[in-house]
Amino acid sequence: MPVRGTKRKLDAERLNDTLLRGIEKQLLNFFVKILPVKIMPDHLTYIGLAGSGMIAAGYGLCNYSIAWLWLANFGFVVNWFGDSLDGSLARYRKIERPVYGFFIDHNVDSISMLLIALGLGISPYMRFDVALYTLIGYYMLSISTYINAYVRGIFRISFAFVGPTEVRTIAIIGNTVLFFIGKNINLELFGLKLTYLDLLGVVVGTTFIVGYFVFYFLDLREMAKIDPPKKPGSGKN
Repeated sequence: MPVRGTKRKLDAERLNDTLLRGIEKQLLNFFVKILPVKIMPDHLTYIGLAGSGMIAAGYGLCNYSIAWLWLANFGFVVNWFGDSLDGSLARYRKIERPVYGFFIDHNVDSISMLLIALGLGISPYMRFDVALYTLIGYYMLSISTYINAYVRGIFRISFAFVGPTEVRTIAIIGNTVLFFIGKNINLELFGLKLTYLDLLGVVVGTTFIVGYFVFYFLDLREMAKIDPPKKPGSGKN
């Protein structure tokens, strides 16, 4: 018996128009050709998850030394390698498992973001509530993406030319700047004491949430075209 909803997921068009897409594509094409045959897409998915664990650990260990920011930066690279390469490898070897891949990839993404948010929240650089605010924004935008993939057959990876790779790059740059500054920059905004990363987290989380509502109203028009209103009595019993 076919899985209910499978057709939408199989036919979903990937929208991935990002600033770093050209460079990223060249790197992915290089790696898929040199990876050992024993390395499978699932291995890469869990390598990406391990990278998220490194990020969380790096941020948490910054309570003891700021040098652990380099572990967080390395974790972002490992996360990119696994998360970006698993699907590319499957397509290159023609061993795609669209339903299974969709399920495991995005569930692992959700776990990864939870780990990163928790790591930031227990670090000395971001308030726990700001970390959760950013996580909520990410989950809201993800929900919008998954609904569109199912209902419209469109899987939106990038938003305003920014995708996961660009977000990782911004995080690495932010960590590096923070390391060389060597201390928290404390600000006060609306009576709240915020650090450098707090402010960045508020901006990123707000961008996610605003993006969610922008796409909600834009997509609502498309949904109305796909499923227009019916007059009472026009349907069949």
